[in-house]
Amino acid sequence: MNRFAVIDTETTWDDAVMSVGLVIADSVTFELVDKRYYILTPFKDHGGMYTYALYANGIKPDLECSRKKAMAELRHFLSEHETTAMFAYNAAFDYRHLPELSHLTWYDIMKVAAYRQHNPRIPDCAECYGTGRLKRGYGVESVYRMLSAELAYCELHNALTDAMDELMIMKLLDHEIGKYAMARI
Repeated sequence: MNRFAVIDTETTWDDAVMSVGLVIADSVTFELVDKRYYILTPFKDHGGMYTYALYANGIKPDLECSRKKAMAELRHFLSEHETTAMFAYNAAFDYRHLPELSHLTWYDIMKVAAYRQHNPRIPDCAECYGTGRLKRGYGVESVYRMLSAELAYCELHNALTDAMDELMIMKLLDHEIGKYAMARI
């Protein structure tokens, strides 16, 4: 695989997807190659915990449209980049909300980032289960701070910026893409 995708969704109070952010990255350098941001109508108007972040920092969607149209464009976009591998932090959540993308091979970034044996930046004092997984503090914000040493970092909860942050977590973990084979869902 030459390229892979990282995706994030934000949902309404009723658990409907209201926005999707996706980045395409190079499989060797983990550098961002391309990106897309979709705001889904009418769901954007239904309200959710992170509705305020839909247009945060002046971010504009590539498309503000129906879910059907957004998913068709997204599938075409992935095909153009010959991308069949999809990554997400807590991937089961996004996978469950995006059945239109179930044909892709999904991987969970958290299954690497939240485990002592895969994340050397987890401090010795951190409580972990016998499996090596952190007992707490394994969300995007906590792990990003741990890896980057940017203690003031706050997750924006905008689907596009969150996808970019999740890609950065992968880059900071500094594993080859093959490491994530064990994180397939």
